[in-house]
Amino acid sequence: MAPRRRRSSGSKLFAHDRGLGYRFVAGADEAGRGCLAGPLVAGAVLFDLEQVTVSDVRALGALNDSKQHDAEAREALLPIVLRVACRVAVVTRCAPGIDARGLHRTNLEALRTALTRVARPDAICLSDGFPVGQIAGCESRAIVEGDAKSAAIAAASIVAKVTRDRFMERADTRHPGWEFARHVGYSTPEHREAIRRQGVSPLHRMSFQSTAYQQLALG
Repeated sequence: MAPRRRRSSGSKLFAHDRGLGYRFVAGADEAGRGCLAGPLVAGAVLFDLEQVTVSDVRALGALNDSKQHDAEAREALLPIVLRVACRVAVVTRCAPGIDARGLHRTNLEALRTALTRVARPDAICLSDGFPVGQIAGCESRAIVEGDAKSAAIAAASIVAKVTRDRFMERADTRHPGWEFARHVGYSTPEHREAIRRQGVSPLHRMSFQSTAYQQLALG
């Protein structure tokens, strides 16, 4: 007997979404929620599952939570996601806005806005982890660890992460010395040392109660 072929992660994620019983499945996820610097980016993707072919699923066989891929793999997946999806949206929220409104509130608003931009009345809207409220008359559902379960959410996570990383790479040239291209705003030892050495940039979120800021005379 020939050995059974293991299903790819992408095929499992699409099987999950097909099991929901909807033709149109929208998913949203964010990147940058836990960063000290840079924007929060929410991505949303709408799949028409009647138009997603076997070859499309095969092309997205590696689709998974964006954190499970390196930058090269995410960049390779992005154009396939953009080709297969019928709608894609990106919403960004800057550091001053996060400081003014609060991270959690900003995150939910960005996810809801991104989903609203791709949704249609006969779709189900999925968000990773957090309920975001009603979306344009659609059913809205939060899925814990959804980026590892739903194809639509996983695809949205790729869109959000690649978009944000590209922004932070460009920011590295505009704000030299913080090495944003290396850590993309996360609280790494190198990032904390750069803050100690030269203070904060316009991209830093000052509402975070981070030890990285305690060494500075901020007032």
